[in-house]
Amino acid sequence: MLKLDTIDAPVPSRRAFLTGAAAGAVLLAFRLDLKGARAAEGSDALSKAPAQPNAFVRIAADDTVTVMIKHLDMGQGNTTGLATILADELDADWSQMRVAFAPADAKLYANLLMGPVQGTGGSTAIANSWFQLRKAGAAARAMLVAAAAEKWGVPAGEITVAKGVISHKSGKQARFGAFAEAAAAKPVPQEPRLKTPAEWTLIGGRVPRIDSVAKTDGTAIYSLDIRRPGQVTAVVAHPPRFGATVKAVDAEAAQGMPGVVGIVTIPTGVAVIARDTWSAMKAREALKVTWDDAAAETRSSDAILAEYRETARTPGLVASQAGDADAGIKGAAKVLEAEFAFPYLAHAAMEPLNATIERAADGSYDVYAGCQIQTVEQAVLAATLGVTNDKVRLHTQWAGGSFGRRATPGADYFAEAAAIVKAWDGKAPVHLVWTREDDMAGGYYRPQVYHTVKAGLDAKGQITGWRHAMVGKSIMIGSPFEAMLVKNGIDSTTVEGASDTPYALPAYRFEVHNAREGVPVLWWRSVGHTHTAHVMEVFIDELAHAAGADPVAYRLSLLTRAPRLSGVLRLAAEKSGWSQKPSEKGRGLGVAVHESFGSYVAMVADVTAGDSTAKVNRIVAAVDVGVAVNPDNVRAQVEGAVGFALSAVLRNRITLKDGVVQERNFDSYQPTRISEMPQVEVHIVPSDVAPTGIGEPGVPVLAPAIANAVFAATGQRLRSLPLDLSSLRGA
Repeated sequence: MLKLDTIDAPVPSRRAFLTGAAAGAVLLAFRLDLKGARAAEGSDALSKAPAQPNAFVRIAADDTVTVMIKHLDMGQGNTTGLATILADELDADWSQMRVAFAPADAKLYANLLMGPVQGTGGSTAIANSWFQLRKAGAAARAMLVAAAAEKWGVPAGEITVAKGVISHKSGKQARFGAFAEAAAAKPVPQEPRLKTPAEWTLIGGRVPRIDSVAKTDGTAIYSLDIRRPGQVTAVVAHPPRFGATVKAVDAEAAQGMPGVVGIVTIPTGVAVIARDTWSAMKAREALKVTWDDAAAETRSSDAILAEYRETARTPGLVASQAGDADAGIKGAAKVLEAEFAFPYLAHAAMEPLNATIERAADGSYDVYAGCQIQTVEQAVLAATLGVTNDKVRLHTQWAGGSFGRRATPGADYFAEAAAIVKAWDGKAPVHLVWTREDDMAGGYYRPQVYHTVKAGLDAKGQITGWRHAMVGKSIMIGSPFEAMLVKNGIDSTTVEGASDTPYALPAYRFEVHNAREGVPVLWWRSVGHTHTAHVMEVFIDELAHAAGADPVAYRLSLLTRAPRLSGVLRLAAEKSGWSQKPSEKGRGLGVAVHESFGSYVAMVADVTAGDSTAKVNRIVAAVDVGVAVNPDNVRAQVEGAVGFALSAVLRNRITLKDGVVQERNFDSYQPTRISEMPQVEVHIVPSDVAPTGIGEPGVPVLAPAIANAVFAATGQRLRSLPLDLSSLRGA
């Protein structure tokens, strides 16, 4: 069998994570400079990665080809995309392709856009693996050909490979399995010849998703499905306020309940361990826990936002500037000002957080979970359990969504599961399960953010100056990633998409204030772009209308140095019929365009609005992601982004009252319903540029496109999210 080499690699030193027992144990060397890395990927950064067929390809005697997937697939379909890349260079038949999640090994499976870290995020799975998997597939193909040439006694140059069949003009043929063992012994070519785009047979075409059947017939195993021999379930009573701790516990009533096998206090609360989930949940209800709120966040989200508004009036840290924005605004013929507020948002993945830890006889541990940043998770687990990294084996499972929640810098729920195992004397495998309420109220939200913008226009409607302030809690400050992603107090994930705007502004000043509060925040699908794109695109739209200009033409006049953004904007406008505005009363078109994670997306929204209602009829999107490895998956991700983001546009928010989260389930935090889903059309720009990602870039443009369409339909500007539909009047 041609298979994965197992290499025991030392994990790089790491700084302390914010995880209680793991504090002070590890140092994470992490780099996520996506723009810089992607700018170089076509020349040096990624194309020079060595060919590693033994790490990524397993060819069995039955001719199946298994691709080792170093990333987590949480529904975005990267397993299909990664398998497609390798299969095309290998000249395999799609029917023989299989996938398996790779073990935690940063030496073999590092995300090449993150440095020495194995992980998934930032829409990097396809981008960082593009050259790596092409080389692995091409090298494996060359090794199979070499083995066949030796066996048949013919020149390797006379052998062809197509759809999993190795052939010679003499009529000799064999499938991959016949030469897998011999090929594994051949030297690995480090610079195998890669196909030209004209030679691709799978890339850019249509293949069935590799996970569709298993996810349809129920054979796909998610971490919530794990059942190890003798396994018990743990649920945790968490404090109702962030920052609170356990003061006292009366567990007498809970201890005597059926199925309960243990109750332990851990840094994050009180854990109940039982034979099954229901018994654990019922026993948790019987606990009487007294919480110490001395260090807890006790303010409401409204009070925190009010503080943001006051903070925005003061000078902030300068994220970027050029020219004299104040002078440009002072001398303008017309000045516009606006404010935008954004609430906390939960990730609300369909599969709540969970993980299973099983202790082996030799004192090592097997961990089953939807592992998103394996290097971090392994290190935190090892530190919490008091063992070395090599004593923790991660078994990555399919994950039912994440949107960033599974990728906490401190691997919070992994640390919690490990703390339970360490505190409990039982030897059975422990499955930590968060209920929906735990997951919704358990923290790590998209930050609440407040923006103020002021701009001037001259007599011709041209921008003379732009002044912009942002207030929000930094995701990175205080995390292990601060040293890499925070420069001079500026968290790049707060200001991205605004301070680096592609619009040609003659004078601008972008400032940021890092708020201090006790609410834990985290990246949420598309991170800072979730709010910066909305502000930029809604305010640019306001300026266009104030200038008496067409919103598409106005944007194009400011994007002369951004050809790929201009390209998707023109395409979306053309395909949506932008030039022919709806004649129906109360119906309008709105447009937005934005670049994030190296990809370019424009959307035109068709909305009917008025009398406290808004119905999104149609979304027309144009995307430029470089080479579209799986066009169907690109379309699916944009469609999914629309469905994911729409509920945040129309209604969703996380609110705090006296520090307690009010939204606890899908009755008060409703996902998009099928009846609300608009018709979505996705148009892909043909490209020969190395691929970028699409898991996140479809989210930022939806809200501003809809808000701008509401204005076109009603003449009323709704700036903050979720949109205040109650204020809408009939058109």
